Amino acid sequence: MAELVFVGCYTGDAGNGTGITTFSRSATGDLTEVASLPMESPSWLAKHPSLPVLYAANETAAGGVTALALSDAGALSVLGTAETGGAHPCHLAVTPDGRFLLCANYTGGSLAVFSLTADGGLGSRTALVQHTGSGPDADRQEAAHVHMAVPGDGIVSAVDLGTDEIRSYTLSSGGSLELLAVSELPPGTGPRQLVRRPGTDLAYVVGELAGTVVTVREPSPGAFEVVAVTPSTLSSVTPNLVAHLELAGSRMYVSNRGPDCVTEFALDDAAAVADQPCGANPRHFALVDGTCYVAAQSADAVTAFTLTASGDAELRSYPTGSPTFVLPVSLP
Repeated sequence: MAELVFVGCYTGDAGNGTGITTFSRSATGDLTEVASLPMESPSWLAKHPSLPVLYAANETAAGGVTALALSDAGALSVLGTAETGGAHPCHLAVTPDGRFLLCANYTGGSLAVFSLTADGGLGSRTALVQHTGSGPDADRQEAAHVHMAVPGDGIVSAVDLGTDEIRSYTLSSGGSLELLAVSELPPGTGPRQLVRRPGTDLAYVVGELAGTVVTVREPSPGAFEVVAVTPSTLSSVTPNLVAHLELAGSRMYVSNRGPDCVTEFALDDAAAVADQPCGANPRHFALVDGTCYVAAQSADAVTAFTLTASGDAELRSYPTGSPTFVLPVSLP
């Protein structure tokens, strides 16, 4: 079985990257660059749940998404592209049934839905919902900024950094959206991501602007109530622009830009355990076989460390321009 890691990045005026870089991952967790596919700012990557197809958000003012076929040997080729209907798309997700691709347009402040063909290619854009509103941070919350689209059971929850809201929609069989619920978060939170905790009615929201993790409860599908607000790191370094959150069993991991660390939490105790240094400006990261791979954007490298309870693991570094996303994929 081949183990690959696909890395997205910023290109051109936005960064030093060139496109999607492919690394092979050894049994010891080390990375070796094996290929690169030129592409404009593929800042977020997503894999189809059942097909050998990847999707890249091209985070540009024009706003685009690219579908990519993944060969048995791990090579990428473009299946097609489409306009997202809004500027700077920053997040993609495929519905569990593989029928639709969801896209969050950050600067555009909108949520787009695309139908997917039987082979995973891009079909038509079936919905485009425009958000409106603002928040107390005049620089970052002057307008709606959709940062994540989270699929649920027949619903889509859109996290809006600009309005401090989670807006949930019902997703019809034809791909249209109808507003279901609007959940407010503490003013100035700047919500970036929403991650549900499996087997519970709890979820966690990354507060990018406030430097927090907000615990919420989902008493009914798509409606969220605030339970607790916790600092996202043990560090006192500010500003802290929280970026990404991953759950692993009874542990939660959060990347913090400013303190430049990944913070481990014990979920059942709702307490931060340790800060692990991980390189400058850590954005997305992925956990694989006890190793954390971090897109350290300003370090121009993917960094890696073994998960420990003390936060003092050795940091390994693999150069690549302005990385923003790390996608591990196992090939048969």
